[in-house]
Amino acid sequence: MKLIRFEDASGSIHHGRLLEDGAASVYDGDPARGGQDTGLACPVQRLLAPLTPAAILCIGLNYRKHAEETGARIPTHPVVFMKPPASVQDPGGPIELPRTLRSDEVDYEVELAVVIGKACKNATRADALDHVLGYTCANDVSARDWQKTPRGGSQWCRAKGFDTFCPLGPWIVTPDELPDPGALTLRTRVNGDVLQESSTADMIFSVPELIEFLSGSTTLLPGTVILTGTPSGVGMARSPARWLQPGDRVEVEIEKIGTLANPVTEEPARPAS
Repeated sequence: MKLIRFEDASGSIHHGRLLEDGAASVYDGDPARGGQDTGLACPVQRLLAPLTPAAILCIGLNYRKHAEETGARIPTHPVVFMKPPASVQDPGGPIELPRTLRSDEVDYEVELAVVIGKACKNATRADALDHVLGYTCANDVSARDWQKTPRGGSQWCRAKGFDTFCPLGPWIVTPDELPDPGALTLRTRVNGDVLQESSTADMIFSVPELIEFLSGSTTLLPGTVILTGTPSGVGMARSPARWLQPGDRVEVEIEKIGTLANPVTEEPARPAS
């Protein structure tokens, strides 16, 4: 089943289940927070990010080959940072290159995103997936010149938390269609060029291990999104580095889920006071 959040022809926003004809069966609320299928069909005008996250927890350096290409040690515990919910962008919405807090080194990162559907605390690896509503594609857009310099404050949240830096979608695929998140092919294409291609089998910490760790002594609320790390092939590791530019088109694709595509633009100029 594919769960979507969408806009209808009148501009009203709904959650729903995608139907074979491209319409949606409308839910009476967010399925991540208990919404139920009403069975009422509605045409889909525009797909939106499939949920408004309660929190976005992210994992760094979770692919062996990516850690190697950046010269980092293989972590012994998951490397955790966060993105603000306001960083979420819709399928087809622009990734805006920051201009007020300027970045000229904006990078792409395909990631498998896990959506928590039931409140979760102190999960075990054995029962971790019982709390999962489903999976979607994410692009962990990153401003490397904020991540790798002192102006980032020696942490990653500033570099990865700008508006539009968390495209999600195009939908959430439920576990009945994707029972094993540990063997999925991931790709990133920029202007049609394949720049990342790997498998979630290269993860250092599996999805159940991540849920166990993140929920330890900590409640993961329904609607929490977990970004599980990116594979090798990022722009900063290339020679020469490949940064996103206005006019680019970025596509992140995950096997059994789909493709999330976003154009790249510049942040609009701040209005004159």
